Amino acid sequence: MNSPRYILSFTGARLQRAESVALAELFREYGDWDRVRREAEGGNILQVRTLSSAKRVARELVFRLQELSPRELDALLSGSRDDQNHLLWVAICRRYRLIAEFALEVVRERFLSLGVPLELADFDAFYFRKADWHEELDKLKPVTRRKLRQVLFGMMREAGLITDKGAINPVLLGSEVREAIAATRPDDLRLFPMFETDTARRA
Repeated sequence: MNSPRYILSFTGARLQRAESVALAELFREYGDWDRVRREAEGGNILQVRTLSSAKRVARELVFRLQELSPRELDALLSGSRDDQNHLLWVAICRRYRLIAEFALEVVRERFLSLGVPLELADFDAFYFRKADWHEELDKLKPVTRRKLRQVLFGMMREAGLITDKGAINPVLLGSEVREAIAATRPDDLRLFPMFETDTARRA
């Protein structure tokens, strides 16, 4: 079990599009992620009830946003709701390798081959395969594993990748988003359920 450990703190915040965009706007103003995080922790930007919740959510959202390039951040701020959701999904996958691997190995492969809806059992099977090589997964309690699954499926629904019933939505990226991702990490286009011709196409 020598594989790098997975970061599992994504249960601390869902996709949270509006809050993430608000933090990105602060970064455009300040140019300092530490200041953005402090502002989020001390203010009411995140609309949470307790200071501990504000700190947890601010930390996770800032970590995610830091995964985006300047061009991607610009696209996040200028884009439509769908554009923003798609870019936040990319940021999440870059931050949390477990989610990226699920997107590539399960969601994308299911979309390309079978096209049948995702089920909770698909995550469980994926999880247990990974747990054979990752002690941090093998040691988690079932309730924590279910929480990881719940938050992940919620994120995918918010990002528009799946429906409430688990059907996989083919994603059509906006041209600005596509080009921003392609200019930063072209392979990350594969994090979406799209056909090979779509990932290779330049808008």
